[in-house]
Amino acid sequence: MHITRRRPGTLQGPAENFTGTVRLDETAAPARLRMFNVHFAPSAHTAWHRHPDGQVLHVLEGEGLVQRKGGAVEAIRAGDTVWIEPDEWHWHGAGPRTSMTHLAVVEAAEDGTTTEWHAHVDDYPA
Repeated sequence: MHITRRRPGTLQGPAENFTGTVRLDETAAPARLRMFNVHFAPSAHTAWHRHPDGQVLHVLEGEGLVQRKGGAVEAIRAGDTVWIEPDEWHWHGAGPRTSMTHLAVVEAAEDGTTTEWHAHVDDYPA
């Protein structure tokens, strides 16, 4: 058994990929698996993006929103788990008046990439 106790610290979500205040803590990065504890302040959210091998989101606290390209905005809350298909364009974040924390799990592609970022969300629900 191998136990890793690495806490690289909290990172601020970069403005080119996030709107609002977002904090990210990488909780695991063994081999190709990446896990992040992500806290979104009210109305904070990602830009449109996709993952080569999909993504699992498990909401730990609060309420938020997720939208897949071409789909409706869906409400998510503590205890919900969301599966995003490989290469599916989507965004996710906190509700307009609530914060939200989720665990985000992705697998890196063979070349090490985990995310392809795109434009910011134009019509975030108010």
